[in-house]
Amino acid sequence: MDRNALSRLDTATEQIRRRLRPLCRLKSGEVWEDESGRHVVACGDAADTVFIKSLFRGRSASLAVHDPPYNLVMFTRRSVSEFIEWCRRWVDNTHDILADDASLYVWLGADQKNHFQPLPQFMAMMAETEFASRSYITMRNQRGYGTQKNWMAVRQELLYYTKGSPAFQVQYTDIPKILRGYYKDVRGVRTENCERSHSAKIRPGNVWVDIQQVFYRMHENVNGCYGQKPLQAIERIVRASSRQNDTVADFFAHSGTTLLACEKTDRRCITVDIDPVFAEVTIRRLERYRETGETGWQAENMFARELAASATVSDSAVPP
Repeated sequence: MDRNALSRLDTATEQIRRRLRPLCRLKSGEVWEDESGRHVVACGDAADTVFIKSLFRGRSASLAVHDPPYNLVMFTRRSVSEFIEWCRRWVDNTHDILADDASLYVWLGADQKNHFQPLPQFMAMMAETEFASRSYITMRNQRGYGTQKNWMAVRQELLYYTKGSPAFQVQYTDIPKILRGYYKDVRGVRTENCERSHSAKIRPGNVWVDIQQVFYRMHENVNGCYGQKPLQAIERIVRASSRQNDTVADFFAHSGTTLLACEKTDRRCITVDIDPVFAEVTIRRLERYRETGETGWQAENMFARELAASATVSDSAVPP
């Protein structure tokens, strides 16, 4: 396995970013459409109402899956009130591009060292919108921190909201039902709960313990994308809250996981990122999947070939 690590792209030094920008196809305000016409990747601000409306051009999505940078706006740390005001703008933009009956999922962190912000402030803000709260989901990580003087932090928070009355397709995990439950008579025959079930596997509740946290040994790993969400988690959301050929929106493309989940499940995706580098990562991840079937780069990175070539040119230009 090649180990060609790439620095965290959200905190990379300006020197690294200068090398990556010429490799990006999009600049701010530009849009890329894949050759099949199914997916759109745009470089722009999720809070920019004019940009979002022009991007969707009257099209509506049945589902939005957002993973905003926690208390970061364009890589700059802001106060909680500034962060929530920024969130309010892209939430309003999301409401405008969603169909009358649609779902919204938002991944959001909670800083346990600072009164769990911005999670409670975001929840309070959402209570003032036209979205209805539906579920508060926790995804358990296999790795955590804070084991010496605190309980290990192993959770990621996922908020589920609805607009109107969207359909929901029940999902099942890969965990078999092994516990026998209560009995009851059905048309004169005594049956136990497993016999009456639609599946031999258990349904996921609002605590997900069956999904592997992404790390560098996994094929879906996208080097440089800190906090990458598991493809299995996004596929679960997409399958539950949309139908084939529906449009799914993602205002924070990051590693391109929502777009890839849509590609694998026959949905359309319109995704946005304010950073040209993440927009390029998203495009390249789709292209790699279509060419090779690989869902990521494992411990390699998506710019390795170009970066190696540019380093060689630079080295050759240096006199002995």
